[in-house]
Amino acid sequence: MNEIEQAEQELIGEFQAFDNWMDRYQYLIDMGRGLPPFPEELRTEERRIHGCQSQVWLATTPRGERLDFQAISDSAIVSGLIAVLMRVYNGRLAAEIAASRPDFIKAIGLDAHLSPTRSNGLRAMLKAITGAAAEMA
Repeated sequence: MNEIEQAEQELIGEFQAFDNWMDRYQYLIDMGRGLPPFPEELRTEERRIHGCQSQVWLATTPRGERLDFQAISDSAIVSGLIAVLMRVYNGRLAAEIAASRPDFIKAIGLDAHLSPTRSNGLRAMLKAITGAAAEMA
């Protein structure tokens, strides 16, 4: 099991520990609150993720064969989605990111419990992350 698969399984287990979606949403919000500060100078148009209803910025930094990501949003739930994606993809090998499939989203239930605009934003963030990885790999 690679690092991405391990992180996915941990997240699935964490979300399955909650009995209802109100608790899962609160967990997402709490995760988003734990995001590290995002430097103001990185909030540029070229780093903004289009397709999200909220404002989202994503910075990608290569580190050897790995990719480091930083991201922020002005929305509490979207910040939680960013935190989930960071747990899975941040600091991972670009080749593993490019080859991975985000099946954990369905396993957690996010695909069925996000509004259409948040789902679009999640897809746009995933596309940016996997696109950067494919470019590097």
